[in-house]
Amino acid sequence: MTIGILTASYITSSVLFILALGGLSNQEKAKRAVWYGIVGMVIAVVATIFGNQVFLTKWLHWLIGAIVIGSFIGAIVAKKVQMTGMPQLVAALHSFVGLAAVFIGINSAMLPHIEMSSSQLTIHNVEVFIGVFIGAITFTGSIVAFGKLSEIITGKALILPGRHALNIAMLFGCLFLGYMFLNHEGNWTLIIMTIIAFVIGAHLVLAIGGADMPVVVSMLNSYSGWAAAATGFMLGNDLLIVTGALVGSSGAILSYIMCKAMNRNFLSVILGGWGDTSGPAMDIEGEMKPIDIESVASALNEANKIIIVPGYGMAVAQAQSAVSELTSRLRAKKKEVRFGIHPVAGRLPGHMNVLLAEAKVPYDIVLEMDEINSDFPETDVVVILGANDIVNPAAQEDPNSPIAGMPVLEVWKAKQVFISKRGQGKGYSGIENPLFFKENSRMVYGDAKKSLDTILQNIN
Repeated sequence: MTIGILTASYITSSVLFILALGGLSNQEKAKRAVWYGIVGMVIAVVATIFGNQVFLTKWLHWLIGAIVIGSFIGAIVAKKVQMTGMPQLVAALHSFVGLAAVFIGINSAMLPHIEMSSSQLTIHNVEVFIGVFIGAITFTGSIVAFGKLSEIITGKALILPGRHALNIAMLFGCLFLGYMFLNHEGNWTLIIMTIIAFVIGAHLVLAIGGADMPVVVSMLNSYSGWAAAATGFMLGNDLLIVTGALVGSSGAILSYIMCKAMNRNFLSVILGGWGDTSGPAMDIEGEMKPIDIESVASALNEANKIIIVPGYGMAVAQAQSAVSELTSRLRAKKKEVRFGIHPVAGRLPGHMNVLLAEAKVPYDIVLEMDEINSDFPETDVVVILGANDIVNPAAQEDPNSPIAGMPVLEVWKAKQVFISKRGQGKGYSGIENPLFFKENSRMVYGDAKKSLDTILQNIN
């Protein structure tokens, strides 16, 4: 393949990737945008394989074999993973990118670079150091995020004494080892730096509470992009540089937007500073009051204005189709039914929007938090499906809460609030929710889908 054809292929792929990112901002265009990304990646892979640097090597058959095996595994995983498992899958995929950057960087450092001048070698070693450093942090950080999202690791923040001082010490240690590496002290400096960076990545994410995991996943996405870009510089691959920069910058922008929505400090995310509380949590008075399904159905039959707030529990129960059917029936009775979506509902940005779109819920009644929060005082009934932190009034009422200051859906201002929940536990993040104890709140215990199916039987 000539240089001209290779360059044209890379330009085409870059354009398709940009179109893919742009299309994902609109739910109606999202499917087409995904296909842009798929086609772009196929072109990129084929062009790289048949480029002169790869095609003429004796390892080509090994490379093609690895691609086939990897594609086969990826297809199986994609088919088997439920929507509830997507956050964990995304975190796991980020770890692969980080580990690839580490391997490529270390391999590149060990190869002879006789053809390079002194200045070129220095620049190359800087690229190696940055790629390995970011890749190592991404790898272990993503593994810990995967563990937290899968509930293998507790969602509570691990707050070690002097953790910030420890992080700073490890960072300066990495920089000193990087200085030694650039002064040709040996590849052992790069190996030790990698080990320290592994510890930094794990420690940063361990110090972040479960309620903030959606932002963490987005930030790790950004890290993986920058690691890929650094790898592109190491390999001299223009497309990898462009793609990595696109992923890195878009992930960082998304993380910043989510931080603004959650009233969090952007730098605090990067430095693993979330999850610490300034004092004991506020005492909660009262008790959780259960209600039977028939009473919920009766309230819905009598209500005129209804808001449904979906959370991770809806995804676990796969109740989105039942929600869609309930919405259709209530709207057929001339009732105003809308959805209130928090920016970080579920465990991945846009998680709830995807599920509702999949269930054919009309786009125009799915509203973001800022659009619907002012309407709760005039709402007759709010139905909450497996959400906890995003409807927690402690964010406004308790300055010592781990989610203090985070904007939430102000559901407690409605006349009646029904909360579908599997049990009386505190939920994934381990934070108690005063909403469950308020006078206008009633608990509907059990599987969300089964509860909704029973409600549907009682909607006349």
